[in-house]
Amino acid sequence: MKKTLFFVLLGLTATAIQADELMDSLSMPEVVVTGTRSAVDVRHLPMTVTVIGRKTLTEQHQTSILPTVMQQVPGFFVTSRGMMGYGVSGGAAGGINLRGISGGTGQLMVLIDGHPQYQGIYGHPIADSYQTLMAERVEVLRGPASVLYGSNAMGGVVNIVTRQSNQDGIYTHINLGAGSWGTIQTEASNQIRQGRFSSTVAVQYNRTDNHRPRMGFEQYGGYAKIGYDLNRNWKAYADVNVNHFNASNPTKVSDDGKVSPLYDADQWITRGMASVGLENHYGKASGALSVYTNFGKHKIDDGTDNPTNPTKRYFRSKDALTGVSVYESVQLFPGNRVTAGVDYQHIYGHAYYTSKATGDVMDTPNKQSGESHRDEVAGYVEVRQDIVNWLTVDAGLRVDYHSITGTEWIPQAGLVARPNSTSEVKAMVSKGFRNPTMREMYLYPPSNTELKPERLWNYELSWCQRTSDLTYGANIYYIKGDNMIQTVNKKNVNTGEIENWGVEVHLKYPIGNHFNLTWNSSYLHMKNKIVAAPKVMDYWGIDYHCGKWFANLGLQHIKDLYTFVGANETKERFWLLSANVNYQATKNIALWARGENLLAQKYEINLGYPMPRATFMGGVNVTF
Repeated sequence: MKKTLFFVLLGLTATAIQADELMDSLSMPEVVVTGTRSAVDVRHLPMTVTVIGRKTLTEQHQTSILPTVMQQVPGFFVTSRGMMGYGVSGGAAGGINLRGISGGTGQLMVLIDGHPQYQGIYGHPIADSYQTLMAERVEVLRGPASVLYGSNAMGGVVNIVTRQSNQDGIYTHINLGAGSWGTIQTEASNQIRQGRFSSTVAVQYNRTDNHRPRMGFEQYGGYAKIGYDLNRNWKAYADVNVNHFNASNPTKVSDDGKVSPLYDADQWITRGMASVGLENHYGKASGALSVYTNFGKHKIDDGTDNPTNPTKRYFRSKDALTGVSVYESVQLFPGNRVTAGVDYQHIYGHAYYTSKATGDVMDTPNKQSGESHRDEVAGYVEVRQDIVNWLTVDAGLRVDYHSITGTEWIPQAGLVARPNSTSEVKAMVSKGFRNPTMREMYLYPPSNTELKPERLWNYELSWCQRTSDLTYGANIYYIKGDNMIQTVNKKNVNTGEIENWGVEVHLKYPIGNHFNLTWNSSYLHMKNKIVAAPKVMDYWGIDYHCGKWFANLGLQHIKDLYTFVGANETKERFWLLSANVNYQATKNIALWARGENLLAQKYEINLGYPMPRATFMGGVNVTF
């Protein structure tokens, strides 16, 4: 596979060299910050990055960014169990998977404005924390991003770029909705821009009974950000996001449709982040200094099958991550960009049990008296250089020191050839890694204090064609990883392997003045099968816009989704049809309606948790 990729790359480069039309200048169709620390035209980056703007994120009135990202990014899949809410612990959904690399094991990173969102003990993202109310856009980088973002970015990153107001004035938006299974969603936001000052404040409340008894979900929280332009080159900001949700686990449904009731299997979760930063923007230089913290409080009752004999304790944990990031990106001469930075993280947490009767702390399962911490410091440099105006090379290196596992070297290299003004060919080789979590090293009987980092290599070729009306392209990748942490004979050990390859294609095409067509597809081959990584994913979407009307129709096809692997493996195939209609009744009021699973498919994503049939929501948007 590696030799095939090498010779294909050689052929594509030769084709680019012989191209008649060289590029004298580039327009800026998509500017991204995730593949590099400075804003750059995506056509100069060897990474594969998908950008989803706020218009697309809000058109379907989803409270979470994840359903929209799953439609727009080939190979990106998120597990679900109900109409709203993912939950944690037993029966939870919200596992994020990209190219067969799982966020549930911490191999995929979620960022907010470039700041990692994993925490001290479990080290993986919690899906209910990533709400649309905070997002200006979402950038998804497929493939390792460990040079810039370190541990946990081995499979890719989802970067939520937060909202900010760029136009003077005061703007308020209220969204109210209700629908099937007692579902309610509410959101209100206010944005202000006055001279050098800007602010965004947003709050929300959501709840649902879902389609099964004892599966309720309730969520509330908010986001706030203030910014101040010190002068034309320097800007200061501070932001905070807090999200609390209550969720319940109704237990699995057996193959014959029977349910053994589970009572009081409840979770009370608070997650949040806060940061302060100072940014500089000059003509040939830009950078930032930021300090950030993630914090979480978790209270979980595992529940009982006998309501007269409830459990006697709660599992509790408090965990956090505090970090400092500083970087500067400079242009030393034409066609050049050098980015260098330093990251420091203090990762810590405390897991314990408390008595329901007395509140006293009970025995902890930790090997280090219920409390642990670790430190990580890293330096990195990335160099991007235009060799000629149609060929760019990129190379990066990170040196990462972890107080438990030691030093890790992470390189990457890539090139981009632009044979004409409308197309680009990219090649990328990159390493990703993940340090073991506190849970894997210290918590519960399988824990092992001798664990080493997981590592993988990703080899990727991509091609994209862009015109004023049409964008389409394809990717092929090969992933090889070892040292994967798995449980063998009731002990966590570094014996697992990953060997995946796949193909992804995408297309966007406007049809006339009123229609837009979107299509993407992915094929994933895994040597070692895992749960929640579909072999085939397809999405067809068509938008209609005319006057006061906007409508969207989407069809998603999932094939060979494994819900259990092993001797009695199970897999699912289903088609999900969704529709969304918006009508601008007045200048300030819009009405909307949304339907999901309109074909009333019977399917499961989490084994034993049947999904709801057709569901409906409707509501109103008010802006002033």
